[in-house]
Amino acid sequence: MRVIFAGTPEFARVALERLLTAGFTVPLVLTQPDRPAGRGMKLQASPVKQCALQHGIAVAQPLSLRLDGKYPEDAAAAKAAIEAAQADVMVVAAYGLILPQWVLNTPRLGCLNIHASLLPRWRGAAPIHRAIEAGDAETGVTIMQMDAGLDTGDMLLLEKTAISPADTTATLHDRLAQLGGRLIVEALELAACGGLKPTPQPAEGVTYAHKIDKAESTIDWNQPVEVIARRVRAFDPFPGAATTLGADAIKVWSCEIDSCSRTLDAACGQIVSIDADGIGVACGAGSLLRLTVLQRAGGKRLPAADFLRGFPLAPGMVLGAAP
Repeated sequence: MRVIFAGTPEFARVALERLLTAGFTVPLVLTQPDRPAGRGMKLQASPVKQCALQHGIAVAQPLSLRLDGKYPEDAAAAKAAIEAAQADVMVVAAYGLILPQWVLNTPRLGCLNIHASLLPRWRGAAPIHRAIEAGDAETGVTIMQMDAGLDTGDMLLLEKTAISPADTTATLHDRLAQLGGRLIVEALELAACGGLKPTPQPAEGVTYAHKIDKAESTIDWNQPVEVIARRVRAFDPFPGAATTLGADAIKVWSCEIDSCSRTLDAACGQIVSIDADGIGVACGAGSLLRLTVLQRAGGKRLPAADFLRGFPLAPGMVLGAAP
């Protein structure tokens, strides 16, 4: 079976590697254009492009696939490459471009998407972050037949996995990437013998995983401790849950919910304790959050004890207050 692969980040690279290992022929890869990255802001190829080049696969990086859009020459060149590939199917994983109808119609078996949620819950751009942020007990991967809607196509395969209390977006991402790679290989093997059975998504339970905005990273200490703790996990590794002490920015990478209640006169965001276990901060609804891994601007992630050696804090200080 000939497979065009469209994807960009590490989540997609894992799936591409699994397809190649399984013996599928991949004549063409579509991925986002190289972007500036790192401290030097040098152009960097996406993980999918790097993988494709290592395997000698042709790469196309159009700015758009819309023939009537802002970049018609890019789209026309991509169309020629897609048609020349004579693929049976296109596999899409976190590609980053909307596929117009002409793309959906070109491969014989259409386009299959690897989506990191249990559809129809968490359609959209950030399903892993939002599942953790919402406190979901489980998530998974759905292999979906793509249509013109936003993650609205028929479901072909689905597998669940539990979200543990310790999961961050980073750890859950890696687990779902492996699951997605395995499921797409299964889906294509079934497709080769006509064994895929499309199931329409239910109308109930639809939610949207909107793209993560850096502005969401600021911790609101007035929120209940459970909400803050979930957001710390959801925003690791990006954008990182953040607070301030005066003019200094601090990121919180790990925390624990403290069973003790704060004193009634402690303001939300006030440091109420510092010990070997971490930094106790008062939160909303009479709750206490213990910060265990922190990072100052330009520094490294450090356990609380090491962080305090270079950034002294004391009970009574208030995090997040205006300088």
